[in-house]
Amino acid sequence: MSLSPTRWSLTRWLPGLLLTAALPALAAEGPAYGPELQGFDYPYPLQHFAFESQGQALQMGYMDVPAKGTPNGRSVLLMHGKNFCGATWDSSIKALSDAGYRVIAADQIGFCTSSKPEHYQYSFQQLAQNTRQLLDRLGIQQVSLLGHSTGGMLATRYALQYPEQVQQLALVNPIGLEDWKALGVPYRSVDQWYARELKLSAEGIRNYERSTYYSGRWKPEFERWVDMLAGLNQGPGHTRVAWNSALIYDMIFTQPVYYEFKDLKMPTLLLIGTADTTAIGSDIAPPAVKARIGNYQVLGKQVAGLIPHSTLIEFPGLGHAPQMEEPAQFHQALLGWLASH
Repeated sequence: MSLSPTRWSLTRWLPGLLLTAALPALAAEGPAYGPELQGFDYPYPLQHFAFESQGQALQMGYMDVPAKGTPNGRSVLLMHGKNFCGATWDSSIKALSDAGYRVIAADQIGFCTSSKPEHYQYSFQQLAQNTRQLLDRLGIQQVSLLGHSTGGMLATRYALQYPEQVQQLALVNPIGLEDWKALGVPYRSVDQWYARELKLSAEGIRNYERSTYYSGRWKPEFERWVDMLAGLNQGPGHTRVAWNSALIYDMIFTQPVYYEFKDLKMPTLLLIGTADTTAIGSDIAPPAVKARIGNYQVLGKQVAGLIPHSTLIEFPGLGHAPQMEEPAQFHQALLGWLASH
């Protein structure tokens, strides 16, 4: 097991170079990136952690950003969402680093700059263990954990699995505040998810994010993240990307953390944009089911009541990613809580 910032440089950029011949055909649809997001610029230096899992060699892309100014001796681990990457934490990394925190932002296996295995038994426990190995290699014993969207489910599992390591837990519009299958959302097979993921386009991603994440609002700076996702799904590794995405969706739907919120022991912060309507499978749910899922104005309050030592901060009118929609307001709330708990 080793850290290898340079070992992966050739394999990382070669697929990006191979895109040249394909670019004319893809130009009308925007950029195309390699299967590990080769060609997309990250806001801070990208490193890679090489390790073995389930009988195969894998690597996780991550950013390790030191504290600026006066270090406070604390580290924050950031966990991205399903349709997000470590890069989408850029404003949060800056805010936390400027406040004196060392910041680790890792891309989970199956996502973004990390490996997309041909076969992998995905579980939140496995992803948590992978991330624990990264922190062990970096010599980090304790962290404040910040998880967004699907990263909120993973952060919850991580905190339950390694409670001795997590000093504070902060969840940003986490999905999994309800058990969709128990509420009547139909099961969608991995093959069905795969077929769906193969059809992803920039227009489809933009329309979904505008309506579900931002309540119909849109800012020009969000286009970079549409290009990131669409380019990953239009590049030379798009079938492998889509397959891993399908496996991950199955994990999200079938492995709820909802029933264990009551077992969290550390101080926990819920940061909730109340206009969010994200719910896995809502597009195939019966109308009566769809009408009662994904209501974050209700879900935040309900789950805050389940978690011991919890604090709820709501952002009225904001959507699924308040840290991206109104970063100054969001980071003021986050930093204030981190400093006082």
